[in-house]
Amino acid sequence: MQYSKVVPGVFLARPNRFIARVALDGEIQTVHVKNTGRCRELLVPGAAVYCAQADNPARKTRFDLIAVEKAGRLINMDAQAPNRAAGEWLAGGGLGPVEDLRAECTHGDSRFDFAFTLAGKPCFLEVKGVTLEENGICAFPDAPTERGTKHLRGLARAARAGYGAYVLFVIQMADLQYLHPNDITDPAFGQALREAAAAGVHILAMDCRVTPGTMTIGCPVAVRL
Repeated sequence: MQYSKVVPGVFLARPNRFIARVALDGEIQTVHVKNTGRCRELLVPGAAVYCAQADNPARKTRFDLIAVEKAGRLINMDAQAPNRAAGEWLAGGGLGPVEDLRAECTHGDSRFDFAFTLAGKPCFLEVKGVTLEENGICAFPDAPTERGTKHLRGLARAARAGYGAYVLFVIQMADLQYLHPNDITDPAFGQALREAAAAGVHILAMDCRVTPGTMTIGCPVAVRL
């Protein structure tokens, strides 16, 4: 996936979860933050960031904050980017030759990011974007997520009903050791992830090749449950 009109800046402050103050080309701009998560370890005053210029001239903010540098590592923090990258990856054969690839599909009381057929088997896949990293080790989630836990339970039910079921952690950076559930922040999610794996849900994690203007799914990352 690719952005257009990306410009570098310096992060100054985040008055609320939707906007940030960023110095761009010598001017202080109010920009839209494309991630409503906490991101406290990423958005620190003085951090180098990258912003994409919006195409809609009627918007109140001209730019979207999409990436940040942390200890020499470039991290995409656009919450919409993982689904876009995952869709490209699936269509390009990341899991194999999938057929009938569709987005936003419902099964039972859950709505999953993708549905498709693989080797004649109907499948569901849920995407989780990951930005929380420390010393090359990633964790998910960075805040409690009842919605994420519900998705895992829905995937487990689908697997037990005979569907192919996948959760794909799209880690929005590269050069990582492994990913683990963040049991301290959300023990319910960690427990649901282990139960999903036991029910036959495929737990996948992939890193990404990130530039200021692009993000592409790269290599598998180990998952430690």
